[in-house]
Amino acid sequence: MITIAVVGLFVGKYPLSFSKLLAGDEMQWRVFLTLRLTRTVVGVIGGFALGIAGFVYQTVFRNPLASPDIIGVSSGASTGAAFGILFFQGAASVTISAFAGALLAVVFALAISALDKNGKNSTIVLAGIAVHSLAQTALMCLKLTADPERELASIEYWIMGSLNGISIYSVTVNVILCVVCLVALFLLHRQIILLSAEEGEARMLGVNVASIRLIVLLIATLVVASVVSLTGLISFVGLLAPHAARLVTKNNRIGTMFFSGILGGILLCGADILARSVASSELPVSIFTSILGAPFLIFLIVRGRKQI
Repeated sequence: MITIAVVGLFVGKYPLSFSKLLAGDEMQWRVFLTLRLTRTVVGVIGGFALGIAGFVYQTVFRNPLASPDIIGVSSGASTGAAFGILFFQGAASVTISAFAGALLAVVFALAISALDKNGKNSTIVLAGIAVHSLAQTALMCLKLTADPERELASIEYWIMGSLNGISIYSVTVNVILCVVCLVALFLLHRQIILLSAEEGEARMLGVNVASIRLIVLLIATLVVASVVSLTGLISFVGLLAPHAARLVTKNNRIGTMFFSGILGGILLCGADILARSVASSELPVSIFTSILGAPFLIFLIVRGRKQI
C-alpha cells in the first residue's frame, strides 16, 4: 500500500517532479500539499475504512455479500448529496448533506430493527431494504426537480464517486472521525468476531448481542458515511477487500480484519490512479472498482451454487 500511495502522489494532469520538490518549487509544493497529498491520504484512509467496514458488515450479518448498501448508508448519502447540490452552494455543503443523509438513513434503519426484541439479523436487513427504497424514491423526486444541464449532471457524477476536488481544507473533520471510529472498531474486534457465531453461543460467551450489534453497526456506518460524504459512492471496495483477505489468511480473525483494510486502501488508491491517468479527462473511480467487483461478485455467486 505504501508503494501505490507514493505512486499516487506523482500521477496526475499536473506533473510533479521529485527533483523540483527538493529544489523548493513553490507551485510544485502547493499542488503536492493542498491537492495530491490530501487526495492520496483520503484514498489510503478511505479505502482502509471501507475494507474494515465491509469486514464488519459481513461478519455481523454472517453474510458474504453484505455491504454498506444493506442498511441504507449509500442510498442515504446519495439522497443527502442530491439535496445539497440542489439547495445549497459549495462542496462543503454537499459533503455535510451527504453525511447527514447517510447517518439519518442508518439511524432510521437501526431504530426500526430495534423494535424487534429478538435482535435478528434478518430484521436489520429488512429495515435497511425499506429505508433504501424510501431514500431511492426521494432521490428520484430530487432528480426530477434538478436542472438537466447542471444539477442533474452533478448528482450523477457524485453517485459514481471520485476523489477529484478533495483538498486539505475539506477533509479534516471527516478524517478525524474516520480514524476515531476505526480505533473503536479494533477495540471491539473480539465482540465483532463473536457476533459471527450463533446468537446463543455469543450470549454464553458474555456478549449482549443486540446492544453490541447496534453499537458496532453504528460505528461502522459512521466510518462509511465519513468516507462517502467526501468521495461519493465507491462501489465494491467493502465487498472485495474482506473476501480477498479471507482467501489469503483462511480465517476471520483480527489480522484478517486489518488485512481487509490494507487491501481496501490498495484497491481505492489503484482505482484513483487509473481514474486520473487512462483518459484525457478524469473518470469516476467506481468505474474501475466495478470492473474488478462485478466479475468477483459473479464468482462468489457461482462458487456459492457449487457449494450447495
